[in-house]
Order: sequence, then structure tokens, then C-alpha cells
Amino acid sequence: MSHPEVQGVVILARNGDRTECYQHPITQKPGYTQSTPLGEVQAHQLGTYLRNLYLNSGSPSHIRGIHSDLADLKEIHVRVKVGGEGAAVFDSATALLQGLYPPNPANRITLANETTVVAPLNGYQYIPVETVEPSNDRSLEPWTDCPAFEKHVRDVQNSAEFKEASKKAQPFFNSLRDFVFGREISMENMYNIWDFVNAELIHNKTYAHRLPPTFIEQARGYANMREDAIYSDKAMGGVGNIASRTALSSILKALQRIAFNGDPLQLMVIETTYQPFISFFHQTGVVDTHPELKAIPDFGSALAIELRRAPPPDARDFLRFKFRNGTHEDFRTIHVFKHHEDIPLTEFIYRLENSVIDSNRDWASACSTSSSTSWLGLPERATTGSKVADASLGVLLALFAMALMFFAGKAIRRRRSVRLSGPDAHLSAAPTEIIVQRRDEKARLPY
Repeated sequence: MSHPEVQGVVILARNGDRTECYQHPITQKPGYTQSTPLGEVQAHQLGTYLRNLYLNSGSPSHIRGIHSDLADLKEIHVRVKVGGEGAAVFDSATALLQGLYPPNPANRITLANETTVVAPLNGYQYIPVETVEPSNDRSLEPWTDCPAFEKHVRDVQNSAEFKEASKKAQPFFNSLRDFVFGREISMENMYNIWDFVNAELIHNKTYAHRLPPTFIEQARGYANMREDAIYSDKAMGGVGNIASRTALSSILKALQRIAFNGDPLQLMVIETTYQPFISFFHQTGVVDTHPELKAIPDFGSALAIELRRAPPPDARDFLRFKFRNGTHEDFRTIHVFKHHEDIPLTEFIYRLENSVIDSNRDWASACSTSSSTSWLGLPERATTGSKVADASLGVLLALFAMALMFFAGKAIRRRRSVRLSGPDAHLSAAPTEIIVQRRDEKARLPY
């Protein structure tokens, strides 16, 4: 069925190249990393590619009615994961937006004294982004601090299939030992081994000249095997799919907003890391027809979900899914739930609604923990190990809480738009009043 008219698009984008980033084999908590100029170029290239595809009026995939030269902030919403790998992800989002909406000299204003002022850098366009921090919104990093997911990781790594793969990999591990400089070589640590080898191969000329042929491919293959097993689940609503189950909360709400004629939103960009891609392809059955996607997506990858409207008399909205692995290929169409054509929006929502995690409380339930975090951002059962110290700490925290509530009350009286997130707060909830004032009144519409 042909649905040529694109009403809007949701983009799930992976960050660009970065320095090595160690990730704990069980908790999956990452260490420090930062973006590189290469990564920023990759993200900028993705932004330019998306601009040519969706904002160019001559493109068959042009988003109908969207402002293409000067960004209309009511039409675009950007969410950025700032938990693990946060600096690299944020930089990638900035570079992507530079390519999507490049500087334009028309970005100017005439003052009352008839002076014309052009924005810096010959009309740079400052597009606001919503940063998503796991301390108050679990939609883009639900797998850390999640006991049920840690149990899932242990179960995967204790499985017969995983142990058999580890046994078969031992000859390669022995050969690789001289190239990882004392790092633990095991299937459990394979993501970190591959990440180190890949980073050195890209940035270290001496290392690149020494690494034997096929080593990077073998390391990538075993890392793919591990990450695909970790971030997937046989059950659509299983904890292994938690990375996409929370991200889909943002995606579905954005699609519903785009479909609603009274809402100006037409483009949402979600800048994140690799985990939601793997889970999404499993949760929606894409890997059944595209088994090659059981892998870590390359830096600068993107998944586009296009909302297309059927021609009259059919009034339904349909979704078309496109994936681009890295920056060296074009989008290719993929199909969800074994469809061989575009899927109706209503069917897509119906199939997923019971597995999507919509709030911090739902996340806590899925993770088998009593609450996401305490309102101070500390684990609810944190102790020092000493009863006396715990009591002293409790008194200090109580005094701190009272002082904080006093000053917060004064701040709220001055500006009633300030709100604190709690366990019942919806993931990807509507922008706060502070952001709403920048995005105009249409953003007040409920999801």
C-alpha cells in the first residue's frame, strides 16, 4: 500500500565516535568517556542527511508543512540521554542539530532603534534540548540500578549457550592477549575488550599497524553475541528488553502527538546509546527477518519512524521504519511484527501497549525494586554500616531536608512552574513550564 505523505518523523540516533568507555559486566554502569572530533563529524553528517531527506522540499520523504530553513521550536522536540556516556551523547546531539538546522543569516531580529542583529556564527540556530537524567527519568537509561536486569545479565552469562560460546572463543582470546595490555579477556568482559580494541584501532596509529587482520572482526562478533543476549528477551515484556520498553514511552507519545492535527509537533529526535536499538529490534520482531541486526549499531546510526497518512477515503495513519547503520549507508526499510508493508499506527500501539514502561513506578516494578530512588536521589535503603553513624546521618539529612523544603517553598512562591519528579511521574512527560514558555502554548496539550 502506498502512503506517500509524511506527516512527521521520530528519530532514534546513536552518538558518534568517543573515547574508550568501560562498562561494568554486571551492573552495566559505564565509566567516563568523551566525544571526539570524528564523532562530532559523524553526528553532523547524520543531521545533514536527515535534513536532505526530511526538510528538503524536493525529497519524496519531505515532512509536509515543516519549516525547513528557520526552525520552528513548536515543530521539533529533542531528548538527550545524559546518564552513561552523557558527554559524548550530548555533544552528538548538538552536532546533529547543527547539520539538521545549519546557521542561516535570516535568523535575525530588528530592534526598536531599527538596528538589525544576526545571531552569532552567521545565524546559528539554538534549538533547545530536553536532557534526560536517570536520577529522575528512567526512559533512556533503565538498565542501570535495576536488580532484575542484573539478575538477567547473570542468567545469560551462566547459560549453557553462553558458556559454550566462551569455550569456543578461547583460542582467539589467547591470541588477543598481547593486544589488550592486561585487561581481563572473557565473554563476560567482551564488550569492553572490543570497545578498547576498536578505539585503539581508530585513534592509535602504532596499534593499528600491529593488530593482525580479522582480530577486530572477531572481537566485534563476540561483543555482538554478548550484547544481543544481554539486551534482548524472549518475552516482549521481559526485562531484557527494558532499554526499548522505556524508550517506546517517548516514541509512542510523540507519534500520537504528530498524528493529532491540533498539535504542531512534527519531528522528535532522541539521542541515545546503542542499547535501545538492540532491544527494539527484538521487541518488535525485526530480527526475525533481519538477523544481521542482532548486533551493536555503529556510531552515528539512526532509526527513523515515519508517520504517513493514507490517501482518502482511508483516514488512517501508518508507520514506516527505516534503519541506517553508521554514516556510510542510506536508510533501508525494515518491517515490524512480520508485516511486509507499512503498519497502522493503531495496531503498532495495540501490540506494544502492555509491554511499554510509562512511569518511574512502572520501572521500579519491572526492576523488582521498591522505588526508583529516594527524592534526594539516594537509594532508599542506603546505610553506612554503623547504627550510630546512620542515626547521625539521619539527623543531618532531616535538617538538610527541612532547609531545602524552606527554600524550595520560597522558590515555588516566586515561580510556581518548578516541579519535582517522583515515582509516579510519567517517563517523557510533557515539558515543564520553563520549557513550555520556550516552546509556545501548544506544548501544553496533554499526550
